[in-house]
Amino acid sequence: MSPAVNLNAQNVNARAAAAAPVPERVRPERVLPERRPALVLQSLAERGSAELDALDHEATADEVVAWVARNFGTGSVAVACSMADAVLPQLVAKQLPGVDVLFLDTGYHFPETYETRDAVAAALDVTIVDVLPLTTVPEQDAEFGAELFARDANLCCARRKVEPLKRSLTGYELWFTGVRRDEAPTRANTPLITWDERNGLVKVNPVAAWTYDELIEYAALHHVPVNVLLSQGYPSIGCAPCTKPVADGADPRSGRWATLEKTECGLHL
Repeated sequence: MSPAVNLNAQNVNARAAAAAPVPERVRPERVLPERRPALVLQSLAERGSAELDALDHEATADEVVAWVARNFGTGSVAVACSMADAVLPQLVAKQLPGVDVLFLDTGYHFPETYETRDAVAAALDVTIVDVLPLTTVPEQDAEFGAELFARDANLCCARRKVEPLKRSLTGYELWFTGVRRDEAPTRANTPLITWDERNGLVKVNPVAAWTYDELIEYAALHHVPVNVLLSQGYPSIGCAPCTKPVADGADPRSGRWATLEKTECGLHL
């Protein structure tokens, strides 16, 4: 494993400045069916969960995506991707080509994360949509003072991740996430299909049962883009100021907010 990276604020800001993000991509105009009522979608989520539970094995990721493809149109679903790897977008795009992949561009990402985003856009049949906060980092600094992440990480995540995602999901009927049960105790009971009450749509976690090793093996076997930081001690990659390398065998998410009493950004609570 490589030596720990010094992530002091000066280095972080320099790296972020060196990786200027591309302008926000606009989702292409599509003729979409009217979004079905929430009660209909909630019932569909419950039915889908029951269908998969009735199998004589835990549904595979492909079987989960196939259920979605039978019940939802490509334009009504989105994939949330942190650009640690592109396994989830690849799995979904096999059955729902051209699917929207939402990248939460917080303004604090590692350069390698932006590079992975661009590699995914080039390699897969997906539509990358950069989801931006309502304020830039300098605007947030002007309002709250510099380095809000160091003083109130929950507020920083709420402004730069939770609110933008909630806003971006408006109009979709379903979103895919790459949450896995092995990532942390808070994710140990992650279902394959559920109703996301907070965001008002169906939430699907196709790789919930996968291990980190299975994820990496799949990426290698299928030549799926991965963030190079995964091979440098970062099994879970978030914003640069709040992400550190982890020791071999440690909780994959132990490098996230490592010095804080915080385990989740708020997207999956």
